[in-house]
Amino acid sequence: MKKMTLSQHFSELRRRILWIAVFFLGALAVGWYVAPMLQLFLTQPLLNIWPDGELLYTGLADGLMIRFSLASLFALLIVLPVALWHLWAFVAPGLKKNEKKLIWPILILSPILFLMGAAFAFYFLFPIAFKFFIDLNQTDTVPSVLLPVARDYLRFAIGLLKVFGVAFQLPLLLVLLNRIGVLKRQSVLKMRRYTIILIVIVAAILTPPDIVSQVLLAVPLWLLYEVSILFMRKD
Repeated sequence: MKKMTLSQHFSELRRRILWIAVFFLGALAVGWYVAPMLQLFLTQPLLNIWPDGELLYTGLADGLMIRFSLASLFALLIVLPVALWHLWAFVAPGLKKNEKKLIWPILILSPILFLMGAAFAFYFLFPIAFKFFIDLNQTDTVPSVLLPVARDYLRFAIGLLKVFGVAFQLPLLLVLLNRIGVLKRQSVLKMRRYTIILIVIVAAILTPPDIVSQVLLAVPLWLLYEVSILFMRKD
């Protein structure tokens, strides 16, 4: 294969970044029309628990900002596979055969694990956590009206989806460190009790301050930790 000069590498990189940017703008335009449906989808877990509930807009520009934020989120999700493919196409010619075999599973499994984590949060955590918060607020001894701010709710919901999506990358990270020789399987087994404590602490930090949400993050992380051990090479 013909070697490329440094300027040719920069030219190719600039071309690929331009294609990603064009694709992002196209996805952003589509996202602008998809945003109301995405907002309804993200709000549905709350409305299922709280059928008569309403979300509050505190400013004239709230609707615009929410729509633009959701359109940007949609565009990022759509453009991510394209960006990963261009990244692979750019670095692949300089990789060795064994390095290519290592990277391919990462490119495939990482988005899958992220979606699994986000789906777990959306379908299992959200109904339980929202019911807890609504019941807690409605049984407060102080007379009050529950009117969650729409922007705050979406920020909270999307933040939790990101947390669970990133947290579900744990087995991929551990197996990768094992395959490149940084982390031995025996060491992981010895650190099990300390890792479980660390998982509980991380779950307490990343989730809302209720025991249900923390358990619903800690238990899957612990199970993923155990599963990752099965795929590690023995010392």
